[in-house]
Amino acid sequence: MTRLFGTDGVRGRANDDLIPELALALGRAAAETLVPRGGKVIVGRDTRVSGPMLEGALAAGFAASGADVFLAGVIPTPAISFLIKDERADLGAVISASHNPPGDNGIKFFDRRGMKLSVEEEEAVETRLKRPSPPRGSVGWIGALDAAASRYAAFLTGTIESEEVDLAGHTIVVDCAYGATGAIAPRVLRHFNAEIIALHAEPEGERINQECGSTHLEPLRDAVLRHGAALGIAFDGDGDRVLLVASNGEVIDGDRMMGIAALHRHRRGLLDPPLVVATVMTNLGLERALAREGIELVRTAVGDRNVSQAMRDLRAKIGGEQSGHIVFSDHSPTGDGILTAVKLLEIAHERGRDLLDLASEIPLWPQVLRNVEAKNPAELLDAPSVRTAIETEQARLGERGRLLVRASGTQPLIRVMVEADETALCEQVAQAIVEAIRRAS
Repeated sequence: MTRLFGTDGVRGRANDDLIPELALALGRAAAETLVPRGGKVIVGRDTRVSGPMLEGALAAGFAASGADVFLAGVIPTPAISFLIKDERADLGAVISASHNPPGDNGIKFFDRRGMKLSVEEEEAVETRLKRPSPPRGSVGWIGALDAAASRYAAFLTGTIESEEVDLAGHTIVVDCAYGATGAIAPRVLRHFNAEIIALHAEPEGERINQECGSTHLEPLRDAVLRHGAALGIAFDGDGDRVLLVASNGEVIDGDRMMGIAALHRHRRGLLDPPLVVATVMTNLGLERALAREGIELVRTAVGDRNVSQAMRDLRAKIGGEQSGHIVFSDHSPTGDGILTAVKLLEIAHERGRDLLDLASEIPLWPQVLRNVEAKNPAELLDAPSVRTAIETEQARLGERGRLLVRASGTQPLIRVMVEADETALCEQVAQAIVEAIRRAS
């Protein structure tokens, strides 16, 4: 059996790679490994059509191992992190493929601290999956978790530390990607008296992430410009990431969101220790902007789990990914799109400046990203011709930039990132790498 867990849980095509039998077995293995007999597990999901099918199988696996299962229904992934702690549960699980297409799905687990499982814990679950133990005699209870969405919404509004954040007179467009934030994000944002225009907020799982949300910003940008909105907010299907569109249509990505938050806290004497945790993908422009004010940027491997773990080890207050997974560790140990939007609106209110103005303090270097489809990404990256091309292009960049080529942990893709002081150089280097990969495939 090859390793099931990728960078963000178990992912695959629903009813093809990820079948109910596997969900059942994962539930049993996870419960037997991580949950004491009679323990409590919370399960949530996004809106995908395959969600209820996999939810039933996963819950059955937990219950068959003696765990009581509380179903939170359709709810953002970070809500499970909150609810685990609120309910003092032993484990949480989310059925979602995040920003992936509707036909995909996934299962990711959270420990009793509300953090994603470590690699070691995932390996322990896989080991139990390969060598299942005899069935436990007792059967756990399965039922609904009361007021899960309302409790999570109350938590989000409660994270505001300013006396009053009043956005009356401001229009905000919110794109919920037909996903898990549709019933919660508009409600939370209306708490601040803004006029909220909701896009793609219907729970239509067959359309989740399709030409909308944080991976397709065009509809949101059009709506912001058409309505003269102050801001656009785009979530992905499970709500753990967010991107912003300013009033002029400019995108504010995760790097600049981290920069805005870190600079604000540092200037108020609240960034202790004075560091931000990000990944190898994060733009050099953020690193330089932080360094000018004495803030260190610590980089990890790609994956919000890696960021969260490093933040915990370093006691960092702010971290995240360029893609919009942002962690405010004072409030949550995992990336939370709605929480991030709320905290940035609070910062803009406190500073008396709009977010585009604040983002201008973090000038970014030109960066080009390319995705190349590959059946066996890791093997293809080991091809001599591909390795040679990477070495040649890195030498070409020299001190003018950097190159990162990696296999995706969630999709059959090779991801190419080039960053340099000129856009034309980024494009040339990226194209050379893409062509080398395609020739080798």
